[in-house]
Amino acid sequence: MFSTTIRKVGPLVALKSQYGPFISGRFVQGQGEVLRFEDPATGSVQIRWQIFSFIALYNPDKGTLLVSVNSPSESEINDAITRGHHAFQSGVWSKASTLHRSNTLFKLARLLHERIPDLAVIESIQTGRPIREMKAQLGRLPEWLEYYAGLIRTQHVGFVAPTQGSLLNYVTRVPLGVVAQITPFNHPMLISVKKLAPALAAGNSVIVKPSELAPISVLEFAALATEAGIPADVLSVLPGASEVGKAIISHPLIRKVDITAGTKTGRAIGSVVGQNLAAFTAELGGKAPVIVFDDADLESAINGTAFAAFVASGQTCVSGTRLLVQDGIYDTFLAGLLAKVKSITERIGDPLNPLSTMGPLISPVAFERVARMMSQTRGKVVAGGSRMKGVSPLDGFDLNHGCFYPPTVVVDVDPKDELFQEEVFGPIVTVTRFKDEASGVALANDCKYGLGASIWTADASRAHRVPAMIEAGLCWVNTHHRNDPSSPWGGMKESGIGRENGIEALESYSQSKSTIINTASPEETRIKDDWFAGDVEEKRYG
Repeated sequence: MFSTTIRKVGPLVALKSQYGPFISGRFVQGQGEVLRFEDPATGSVQIRWQIFSFIALYNPDKGTLLVSVNSPSESEINDAITRGHHAFQSGVWSKASTLHRSNTLFKLARLLHERIPDLAVIESIQTGRPIREMKAQLGRLPEWLEYYAGLIRTQHVGFVAPTQGSLLNYVTRVPLGVVAQITPFNHPMLISVKKLAPALAAGNSVIVKPSELAPISVLEFAALATEAGIPADVLSVLPGASEVGKAIISHPLIRKVDITAGTKTGRAIGSVVGQNLAAFTAELGGKAPVIVFDDADLESAINGTAFAAFVASGQTCVSGTRLLVQDGIYDTFLAGLLAKVKSITERIGDPLNPLSTMGPLISPVAFERVARMMSQTRGKVVAGGSRMKGVSPLDGFDLNHGCFYPPTVVVDVDPKDELFQEEVFGPIVTVTRFKDEASGVALANDCKYGLGASIWTADASRAHRVPAMIEAGLCWVNTHHRNDPSSPWGGMKESGIGRENGIEALESYSQSKSTIINTASPEETRIKDDWFAGDVEEKRYG
């Protein structure tokens, strides 16, 4: 596999002309089934090849072929998992000192920091997301590696249990084994690093299946991990479609599966994982309410709502899609939001333009879902609502052939409407009035999802009271979609199981182990612990 260059945006970015699975510390050819990839910006489809499965990745502005990605065969998947298991049993990483693992993760964080400029371009090219978003997001990723590298040095994970009698019972935590991670297209690097950092810190071997729509940056990261000193076979990246994922999660050597996906996919994967009695963490769908009270700072609320709803073109699980606005400021808020939406729409252009505000949806399939849901709503569309056409006023970028959908605002939506209840995964928001605190909270909780929510208010008492009543794993006050490696991230209800980030994530990638030592003398043990001595003296049982 040789290196080629792609469009120059700032520093020259180099990509391999062809990628394959990353197994045993190197890229291999990959001999799986034929895959299909659709360009998010142009809608064009790659030519099907006959021998190797590949995903063709195109430049979003011209539709030119950048690279092809081969996926693994079933035997290659089995080989990667088996190698991971053997590496785990060997102890090369699983039994390495916490200091060694910590130093390696710190080195990986430094290498990642150096590669952020070109990895951000790769992220933008493969997802269509604006380069400004990707630079800002990727700029924070070393924090996750540094956090867990520091945590395993400083956290006292063992303890002595207060066991009765002449016994010393100490409890330690040990890694699980080979773990699998299924990551999505919307935040390819962010979600992969969020999951990988605690899994590697705990000493596991990891198999990553990135989205077939955006695998390149994760493959590049795997090569960085090897450069940093992660041993061969401890980390493998297996790109491909759902068939690859199914083969990974159903393998009996997989001891944990960690996914970010839709709720339907989460249920299907969970049923397979349960059959193998493996651990399961799932960050699933969301339909985040944004509750704006009369006393909120209006400008901040409008700006925050726009970010919550339209960053990543609404393709995030915590996207603020249900705007609940109190009667007293509803009209003023809506007018301000529509002005903001107009400004965002006018500045949609080339995703590699730092001034561009939004990119396309990831694929025609995603576009069709958004269009279908919009066609079925009985709400009133007051902004957006149809495919973008023509050229961008910002930079002349041709919007005609891509999956560009404008920020869209819909009012007068019934709370039972699909648009209010179901995840859209696009830049669509509904705006609903509410009368008082109780009715606002009721509307917020009137949904099967419970991942994120935000509350906008100047009342300090309400800022504590309302989040306590919201059925969501994440509640922000006067902000939205804030994330930190130390802050647990996960949902309630149908939004998932378990948590990413923080101490909780590290512990989820390990298990407790009790060691009980008899500290009594041999003489005392012979007298007290001979259960079948033939006398009637009371003995301890358990």
